[in-house]
Amino acid sequence: MRPKKAHLWRASAPSDAIHLDAAQGKRGALARAVPYGAGMEIDPDVLDFYADGREHQRLTAEQSLELIRTQILIRRYLPEPCRVLDVGGGAGVYAGWLSSLGYDVELIDPVPLHVDQARALGGFSAEIGDARDLARSDETYDGVLVLGPLYHLINRTDRVLALCEARRVVRPGGVVVTAGISRYAGSLDPLFRGVPYDSRLGSALRGNLRTGEHRNPDRVLGRFTTAYFHRPDELAAEIADAGLRLDDLLAVEDPLGWVPDISARLANPDERALVLDVLAAMESDPSTTGVSAHLLAAARR
Repeated sequence: MRPKKAHLWRASAPSDAIHLDAAQGKRGALARAVPYGAGMEIDPDVLDFYADGREHQRLTAEQSLELIRTQILIRRYLPEPCRVLDVGGGAGVYAGWLSSLGYDVELIDPVPLHVDQARALGGFSAEIGDARDLARSDETYDGVLVLGPLYHLINRTDRVLALCEARRVVRPGGVVVTAGISRYAGSLDPLFRGVPYDSRLGSALRGNLRTGEHRNPDRVLGRFTTAYFHRPDELAAEIADAGLRLDDLLAVEDPLGWVPDISARLANPDERALVLDVLAAMESDPSTTGVSAHLLAAARR
């Protein structure tokens, strides 16, 4: 049995005035501030960024440390094959994998191409939808994945609303697994990839560090689209404000995600085992968590 860890990123207790009261079928004060079903536009820059199908290829074209580690962590927290809603599930990489393991999976995503790609995989349902306004009944799922939506919701209210919706549709005691991009990823990624410097890049990276908000209004090729980059304590606080109880907040790749030849190392079974052992030892260490490209949190209703 895995030993219970201390809560390294404990946020303040959630406020009943903020979180969604799913048991009574009512939205809390935060949700009332954003009218249900209104103002749910998707940033056109985000839609354009994903319109060429790059997300599926990003995770599957070669050995992906993000994919491998995320699968390990999902299996750690999801109960044995059960009913799962994959919110913002992209082209269905995780939904297809879970379906192959016997999980009953439904996927929603705001990008039409992603939904078409997910449907083509078969084995699970896929439809267009918004994380902030789930067309699902209360207390329906044993687990909810929110692995992409928080990346692209710049406004904190929207991010907490998405988590409130996940809480609403998960059963009492069910798990919500959510992911965020770390605050420093936006700066480390282009530097490690050797993106040529120009004044716009320098300004963008400094802005990322200062506010967590990233935009690419000129749609410069090779740079990310509209996104929010979390500090670990921010993600923990948003989870608490949605009325969820945080179990763990972990680094997905830690510094090993920046190793230039990491995909080649993962292709070697012995090196892969070593990399995964190192990450298992490091994943909850707050001295390194913030430099991981991705953060993953498991929380319960």
